[in-house]
Amino acid sequence: MQAVILAAGKGSRLAPITDSRSKGMLPILGKPIAERIFDTLVGSSLKDFVLVVSPEDREIRQYFLEKSSLEINIQFVDQFKRLGTADALRLAAPYITGDFVLSACDSLVPAGEMGNLIETWSKHFDIQGLLSLERIPLQDTVKTGIVTMNGESVTGIIEKPAPEEAPSNISSTPLYIFSTRILDYLPQVPLSSRGEYELQDAIQMMIDDGHSVHGLFLQDRRTLTTADDLLAINLQFLDRQSDDSKVEAQQIGHGTKIIEPVYIEQGVVIGANCQIGPGVYIEENARIGEGAQLENVVILFGARIPDGVDLGDQIIL
Repeated sequence: MQAVILAAGKGSRLAPITDSRSKGMLPILGKPIAERIFDTLVGSSLKDFVLVVSPEDREIRQYFLEKSSLEINIQFVDQFKRLGTADALRLAAPYITGDFVLSACDSLVPAGEMGNLIETWSKHFDIQGLLSLERIPLQDTVKTGIVTMNGESVTGIIEKPAPEEAPSNISSTPLYIFSTRILDYLPQVPLSSRGEYELQDAIQMMIDDGHSVHGLFLQDRRTLTTADDLLAINLQFLDRQSDDSKVEAQQIGHGTKIIEPVYIEQGVVIGANCQIGPGVYIEENARIGEGAQLENVVILFGARIPDGVDLGDQIIL
């Protein structure tokens, strides 16, 4: 089985964090979020990847070609215009040879959830698609694809309906498994009113032609849409991996206390008489002034923190 990861999105709702790097390269405890998704898939024995990226995103190419330690085969595909998920998958199609996982680069699930999805797929030889699902508040239907179901079978899917038009509150999250059958429908997908080619239209065409599509509800998923999400995901990883606290700071001043869990990368300089932690992630080359008090914060690459500040529950650029 292959995996196709969609990482060409701009992440405009994460600005200004994404002004200098793509959403797929935003850090989760020392790794880009895209690599965190790769980690989960590699843990399910997947080794063959197609990564759809913006041609402007040279950093993500360089990272996976030169810095990542993952032992995988990876094919890069450029999406020159952001015209939706069906367009991105159409561009990846020439490199897809069989059943494949399709994931956005901003949606994280634990290894167990991914394993359940792949196991469910392997037990149903008659299905052509498997969608991961969540129940959401009705007012949020305008943000996602919404499905109707009959038992395990998905009978319909519509992209971002208004609450009063939504057929249910069951959301299709951006994690799927498909056979190559879905690729046959991509050239038929029309341009939507939002100016994109929607994957949901291809799924609906497949259903209308009598092909079986199932759904599986997720119990645990994190999505990266806002700065608050970036903070929450990093804090969650710190909590889950508290035994793996890391301190590789270049310099720590006299009298400074480090309270785990923390994750401090190389090149970080911390002044005297600070309190760092708990719940602090500091990226490379940041500078922390004397007497700073930091708790539940993420300090991004090269940031400068003044003397004497007291910061909590935020992202610092």
